[in-house]
Amino acid sequence: MKILYDHQIFEAQVYGGVSRYFYELMRCFHAGGRQDIEFDLPLACSNNHYIKDAPFLKRKCKRIIHFDNFIVDFNFKGKWKLYQLAQKIGYVKNYTGINKALSVESIKKQDFDIFHPTYYSSYFLEHIGQKPFVLTVYDMIHELFPAEYPGGDKFLELKKLMIEKAARVIAISESTKRDIVRLYGGKFEEKIDVVYLGNSLDASNAETGGLKTPEKYLLFVGSRSKYKNFIFFVESVVSILKRDPELKIVCAGGGAFSETELAFFNKLGLGGRFSQYSLDDGTLAHLYKKALAFVFPSLYEGFGIPVLESFAAGCPLIVSDSSSLPEVAGDACVYIDSADGASIAGAVEKVIGSAQLRSQLIAKGYEQLKKFSWEITAEKTKKIYEEILR
Repeated sequence: MKILYDHQIFEAQVYGGVSRYFYELMRCFHAGGRQDIEFDLPLACSNNHYIKDAPFLKRKCKRIIHFDNFIVDFNFKGKWKLYQLAQKIGYVKNYTGINKALSVESIKKQDFDIFHPTYYSSYFLEHIGQKPFVLTVYDMIHELFPAEYPGGDKFLELKKLMIEKAARVIAISESTKRDIVRLYGGKFEEKIDVVYLGNSLDASNAETGGLKTPEKYLLFVGSRSKYKNFIFFVESVVSILKRDPELKIVCAGGGAFSETELAFFNKLGLGGRFSQYSLDDGTLAHLYKKALAFVFPSLYEGFGIPVLESFAAGCPLIVSDSSSLPEVAGDACVYIDSADGASIAGAVEKVIGSAQLRSQLIAKGYEQLKKFSWEITAEKTKKIYEEILR
């Protein structure tokens, strides 16, 4: 059985949950030289962190050069014109065209049994013929929070088209499956399979990375976009922060604080109480390990990989009771109503005020984590492939 993947997500992401998912699938399929499944990833250019040294890649990927990483150590007048000249003479190539052409070439050869595109573009439909394809749906955020994605109508049309035409659809949680059925109709329910994700964070490799972290802090991980509920979380714990001058909030990832966020912190009188770090997995594991708690107040998740990361690193979890999160967290956490400030504040006070509770949550987290692994994800995905070919 041979599976063909494509370039889409490895062109779009340097880091990210979706590219990590496909990398881990291929890593598991490649492990041990197994003979029951083979795969190909036609990719010429990528800056993706996970696959850059992957032993299963048949082609050495060239680095993608765009303006943001063109002569990164120097800013000077005329840099944009120099970049345009580099494009004109071919030093900076149209990597999107190169990657897509390679994917189309592989699809046209028909030397595969199943195609598994890594995102929602429909570019391949005119070339795939009678070969089946599997689509993974990660969440329904664009449908449920359209205000955060203006101009997304075309994207949603493509996504629905792909769901309609796929031989099977993989949803990464029961919650995501329910949302697909609710939003797009029950006619798709029978072809949707739920396959949970795994954890990639190796807590044994935790390292400071030179960071000087506060003695006492709550950890917030990832994007701070509106549905992630960061601002409301901060508003909910203002009184706790003001009562305890030593307590800080550390944000991992999500980009540097915006001017709006910094002004918001200052308006609360808490300007020096927030830190933000962009970091690798080893340093992220260190932040989890040292935190009093990881607070995940998101209004919606398709799965919630940070939940598993916190379990792996031995970090007490405070998490929203919405969408997929109860499926992943089980009873190894303190739940909050993410729309209720008193619920958030009460949970934070409860956890930071009890070392015994934190120890209990850590122990439960280790047990809950055993239910999830990339090997389980890969095995269940392989069974779906096999069922299609029967």
